[in-house]
Amino acid sequence: MRKLFAFITALFLLLPAASTNAAQTWQQIHDHIATEMDGVYAIYQSGDAEGAKDAVNNIYYGIYEKDGLESAVRSSISSKSANLTEYQFYTLKKVIRSGAPQSEVEAEGAKLLDMVQTEVTQLETAGAQSGGWGMFLQAFLILLREGVEAILVLVGIIAYLGRAGHEKELSTVYNWAIAGIVCSFISAYLFAEVLDSTTTTGASREMIEGFTALFAVLVLLGTSAWMGGKSNAKAWKNYIDSQVKITLSTGKSRALGFAAFLAVYREGAEVILFYQALFNNAVGDTDMIWAGFVAACAALAVIFFLIQRGALRIPIGPFFKVTSAFMFVLAVTFLGGGLKELQESDTISTTIIEAIPIPSIDLLGLYPTYETIVPQILLVLAAIAMVSYKKRSAAAEA
Repeated sequence: MRKLFAFITALFLLLPAASTNAAQTWQQIHDHIATEMDGVYAIYQSGDAEGAKDAVNNIYYGIYEKDGLESAVRSSISSKSANLTEYQFYTLKKVIRSGAPQSEVEAEGAKLLDMVQTEVTQLETAGAQSGGWGMFLQAFLILLREGVEAILVLVGIIAYLGRAGHEKELSTVYNWAIAGIVCSFISAYLFAEVLDSTTTTGASREMIEGFTALFAVLVLLGTSAWMGGKSNAKAWKNYIDSQVKITLSTGKSRALGFAAFLAVYREGAEVILFYQALFNNAVGDTDMIWAGFVAACAALAVIFFLIQRGALRIPIGPFFKVTSAFMFVLAVTFLGGGLKELQESDTISTTIIEAIPIPSIDLLGLYPTYETIVPQILLVLAAIAMVSYKKRSAAAEA
């Protein structure tokens, strides 16, 4: 694990050199959005609804997201605020697609600008109060928030290998995790440097992140089901007996390694782009960004150590039950997060749930839209039905 953190640090040292854009204030970013919004109105008035929608996407991907405003809002204000602004971007595109009157389009655009201005005011007030600590907090929370999920998946896999007596396979898991970091940097570089920040590029990145998360859901569900099957003491003894004097099968080893890869890659590219935006917008506070990065790495290392030590001390039966349930919770979380990424790329629609107040919680993949929460509910119900069926079958056999 030390090698993994050292590798992450070495790669992140490349970020300042790659971040050559001039720093902007949050207000300048808002003003840039406002100027581009005037262009949206003009394009729509000319009768080009598709062009106007693409222009809105360019504002979201090329300014709101790329210039670091979205990540700053999530870290310094709340995920709910950032999500509400994202939903307003979607609402604006929705009225444009529907062929609404010019006045309605401009009203939705004005509402969006008001929301962005509110965020900017809060950010600049927080920045004035905290100085460099504002940059520290953003750097710390970005890496901590995104790193925890990957750490949890890695801990589950590593704890399983330790319990099964396959410590030699740990290097495979770490190598796959490092490969995920490398691919994250490559993806981030391609999207940020090689390709232009256009509608296609921004949407493609969100789409890749979304489908990666959904694929990770399948891997996590398979791992959860497999571990759940080993929670019975007899089943575990039979499994251990079958593993005596043989190594872990190549297929299972690769599957576990791939789960580690997906867990790291899913968050990695986004973290790198967020950090690049932080460096772009830093005004003499780069030392505090690095301090936040180091503090987050230290916090993740402590979290990893505590969870791993705790997992190894749990008795066999409860260990696999807890780990299986934990992997399932992560699958539900990844499902919500992946579908949200697909919403941001316009791959699927966004329908906000207004009848019931549902909070936005990134860590749980919980968002107030039908497209994200309904599949999560169905997945939970399917799991409950499966567990009930297995219990009835076991009782009948007994």
